Amino acid sequence: MLDFALNQVTMAATPLPAFLAAAEKLGCYGVELRNDLARPTFDGLPEKSVRDMLQDHDLKLLGLSQIYPCNRWSASLATESQTLIASAVELGAEAINLIPCNDGTRLSAPERLDDLKRGLEALLPLLNDAGMAAYLEPLGFARASLQQKTEAVEVIQSIGASGTIKIVHDTFHHALAQESDLYPSETGIVHISGVTATDLPLSNLEDDHRVLVDPADRLDNLGQITALLEAGYAGSFSFECFAPSLQTRPTLTTEIRRSIEFITAHLQSKAA
Repeated sequence: MLDFALNQVTMAATPLPAFLAAAEKLGCYGVELRNDLARPTFDGLPEKSVRDMLQDHDLKLLGLSQIYPCNRWSASLATESQTLIASAVELGAEAINLIPCNDGTRLSAPERLDDLKRGLEALLPLLNDAGMAAYLEPLGFARASLQQKTEAVEVIQSIGASGTIKIVHDTFHHALAQESDLYPSETGIVHISGVTATDLPLSNLEDDHRVLVDPADRLDNLGQITALLEAGYAGSFSFECFAPSLQTRPTLTTEIRRSIEFITAHLQSKAA
């Protein structure tokens, strides 16, 4: 049985207490919480209350998002990073999430890699001092400053941060980047989402197209999940679906359960 998780954006319209209750009801191992939703972080609840709710629902806080843009280091980003890390420690989070710049600027290879190295080098002592891990997520968009997991892993290793900073394998971004390499031992978490829209090429897809994984999925989530497991990945698979049309459905919890069952049935048939 996979360890499934829920990223808060998948149920972005749901109040935090109800979101955590739904995650428990779905049998999730953990959740990821965010600071970039269109309402106060943690719905304005104090961190102690959130930590208590996580414990009451027997949920791990797998990640707290996000530091953006993690590869454009500045004094203000340093302050934001310290604040998020302190919050993650208070909540008992396993990691914070790092998102690279996604605005189409500074896309030459030397600039991109130098920017990323500078940002991670600045973050590393803050993480180590707090005993906190971080997950760096390459983005498959053509405008993104970090698309390839290979580059992310190389920079992380070059600064000796492999024990502290892992990468995110996001099935959506993996497909958009047309990347084939897998890094199971360097992967901290896997984000899963499907795309069923058939009227656009992969290069034109955006976050709003990201829905649950079902038989109409174009991204080969089942193939990616199977390949990661066969390569030795043993972490969680977190639903990260941005489509506004999905987030407000009254049947969303049922639909998430159906997606979990679809994925699980496929893996069971492979193992039979």
